[in-house]
Order: sequence, then C-alpha cells, then structure tokens
Amino acid sequence: MADMQAVTDADFDTTVLKSDKPVLVDFWAEWCGPCRQVSPILEEIYAQHSDKLAMVKMNVDENPVTPATYRVTGIPTLNVYNDGEIVKQIVGAKPKAALLHELSEFIG
Repeated sequence: MADMQAVTDADFDTTVLKSDKPVLVDFWAEWCGPCRQVSPILEEIYAQHSDKLAMVKMNVDENPVTPATYRVTGIPTLNVYNDGEIVKQIVGAKPKAALLHELSEFIG
C-alpha cells in the first residue's frame, strides 16, 4: 500500500494548488486521537482511488502557515482542492462509508 506523502508550507502551492487532479489534504497532528483513527481509513481510500484523487498529509504543528491561511481551526480537517480552490471540507473523524460518500464526486 502506498503511503500518503507529507506536504509542507513550502511545497503546498506546487504539490496541491498546481496539481492536475483533485487533492485531498489531511490536516493532522501527532497528539490528535481522531486524526490517528481516520488515518488508516484515508490510506485505504488512497490505495484504491489514487488514480483519481491525490492525497497528502500536513502536520499542523510543523506547518502553521497553510492551516491558518485556509482557516483550519479543528483537526482532523480534510480539504479537497481542485484547480487551486477548496471544493470540499470535511471536519472531524468519520467512518469509511461516510468519507467515501463525501468523496464520491471525486472518486466516482
């Protein structure tokens, strides 16, 4: 299974905003229990749908600029970016079925 790549404030623009396909960004932190719950679910979805939807993780403690820019105030927050814009925001840990439903327009 392919691991989701980490993204930083420095490469967010290139990796996420300039991507040629939609990108889900998982905003998380080491100390966040719900983040640890949702992480394996995202890895599964990524393994099955990485051809349609790119996924990256951003540690909010190590990269404070981007979460502040996009008003990420609670984690886990999952933002989907397409053509440089936020097109979907999912806040809080959700079960796999709920995440698949939320992401269905991107993973078809």
